[in-house]
Amino acid sequence: MDIRQLRYFIAIAEERQITAAAQRLHMTQPPLGQQLKSMEQELGVQLVKRNGKVLELTDAGQALYKHAVHLTQLIEESENEVKEIGMGTRGKLMIGVNTLSSAPLPQLLRVFKTRYPRVTYKIQQSESIQLLRLIRERSIELAIVRLPLDLSDFDMLKFQSEPFYFVMAKSLAPEVREFTYGDIQRYPLILPSAEGLGLYQSIMDQFTERGLHANIIGECSDIVTLLEWVSSGDGATIVPESILHLHRGYDIQSFAISENQLQFATGLIWLKDRYLTKAAQHFIELVKELK
Repeated sequence: MDIRQLRYFIAIAEERQITAAAQRLHMTQPPLGQQLKSMEQELGVQLVKRNGKVLELTDAGQALYKHAVHLTQLIEESENEVKEIGMGTRGKLMIGVNTLSSAPLPQLLRVFKTRYPRVTYKIQQSESIQLLRLIRERSIELAIVRLPLDLSDFDMLKFQSEPFYFVMAKSLAPEVREFTYGDIQRYPLILPSAEGLGLYQSIMDQFTERGLHANIIGECSDIVTLLEWVSSGDGATIVPESILHLHRGYDIQSFAISENQLQFATGLIWLKDRYLTKAAQHFIELVKELK
């Protein structure tokens, strides 16, 4: 069995139909079906079984799919490394970003693009815990995540921490410039995170530690939707300072939080002892230069 057959099998496993897999591979259906049959005969096991109009992997098929994905990724990384040695700065920057930690990224990308115009990009947004998984699975190489996290398997460059601000609609127009958490508890609050996640708990801890009770009316990790919601006057929120710089034009006003122990800390991470593409290495060098 060769790498070409492994790629065929990955397409079959993911598309779950010979016809769809053949279209994805830009080949006709009969040869692909014959390749599947040939693999089953070579291995002496059934790899797929038909369930109505779709194919399902057997236990043997699931094992082969897992190893096929891993092997093809390793081969692609090897090919990329060899090509980059010969071609210099060509490559792809594969980076993940936490929902709220994207503030440093636009400026970094602007500078990076001027230096390496032949590099292409894959930027994926997710929660920090999911970004760790994506790096381990080799779907991305780098990620900007919210701290703290268990990063024993990762190297990190930490960005400067920033304060949180209390944000509400301009129409509410309070006559103060600064709020305490005691003041904030009187307002309906929409948190920029989901229950069970670190940011949600960090904000809630600010109230709990002071013997206060937050009036939580909602959770919304999509920043655009969150700021639109707050602009309507239905609720207020607490967000990092950089969010206010990145998302302008909303009918909102922000206030410093006195006694504010809550800081938004982020860092650029990558997996230890793993080959990084030239694009990723150049990006890390840029962050070291500009941080």
